[in-house]
Amino acid sequence: MSCLTQRSRPKAPQKPRSKEIQEQMRTKVIEIYQSGKGYKAISKALGLQRTTVRAIIHKWQQHGTVVNLPRSGRPTKMTPRAQRQLIREVTKDPRTTSKELQASLASIKVSVHDSTIRKRLGKNGLHGRFPRRKPLLSKKNIRACLNFAKKHLNGCQDFWENTSWTDETKVELFGRQMSRYIWRRSNTAFQTKNIIPTVKYGGGSVMVWGCFAASGTGRLAVINGTMNSTVYQNILKENVRPSVRQLKLKRSWVLQQDNDPKHTSKSTSEWLKNNKMKTLEWPSQSPDLNPIEMLWHDLKKAVHARKPSNKAELQQFCKDEWAKIPPERCKRLVASYRKRLIAVIAAKGGPTSY
Repeated sequence: MSCLTQRSRPKAPQKPRSKEIQEQMRTKVIEIYQSGKGYKAISKALGLQRTTVRAIIHKWQQHGTVVNLPRSGRPTKMTPRAQRQLIREVTKDPRTTSKELQASLASIKVSVHDSTIRKRLGKNGLHGRFPRRKPLLSKKNIRACLNFAKKHLNGCQDFWENTSWTDETKVELFGRQMSRYIWRRSNTAFQTKNIIPTVKYGGGSVMVWGCFAASGTGRLAVINGTMNSTVYQNILKENVRPSVRQLKLKRSWVLQQDNDPKHTSKSTSEWLKNNKMKTLEWPSQSPDLNPIEMLWHDLKKAVHARKPSNKAELQQFCKDEWAKIPPERCKRLVASYRKRLIAVIAAKGGPTSY
């Protein structure tokens, strides 16, 4: 009976080694080579191809290392001169688009894709972002803000805790129409979930007046129609003193208001004087100095999350959410007021992160 020859099974594909294991193997090759062994002995001892052993030893002899060296790859089309021009142009005018930069580089015979321009700017710490909206400040406004911050920097914290912070804001029915990103597939741009609905003439909004102190929020009043000095005085008459009693401010409390013409008119000034309401001297165009702006942001975010469908709901949601703002939030805003003043001084009276 003849013996059947056993067929050799195909070898399983060798698993790729990690970088660490590969470097360890190369190091062993060099160690054995330095002990006086030849290519054939090293190949047999480590189970490597003789050509692989020869390449490792040749690299070690040439470069003094077995670590993978950086490879040149495809030469970059972005020259150092072109990169300097990119940085110079966007530093001079941050609103320059990548397409405009692409055309600018073409003038010095550098042709690259606009995505390459964005990547190269990113590597240099320049990234595309939506610009923040801040009031336009004149030199007079900047100087007034800086002087206010310097004057009150070392003031007593008790003063700010006995200040009634006030302001007006507009809350839109469908929220502030801002640019935002969405994730969608191709050819789905006009599906309902992928659009931001707009309504002709804005769809409605309400103007509200509110106040708060370190101890919490005071009253919130809805302003019907156009607000003038008379309407403003009625709001103060109906809401300020009840809020002061509610927030338990001391007798030395001060009313903060901005320099809107309705607030500083002759009739309003006389009304405040007759009603013995002491006001805080305030610089124009200075929302960064008023912590109530942070509460307006909280209010609008909470109201829009409830998705009001009409003005009546919008008004009610504003009152509900204003009353829900935690007193701890108000306390923290007033407690950190000195940091706000420091930020204004650091910005030399200009816009800050507040």
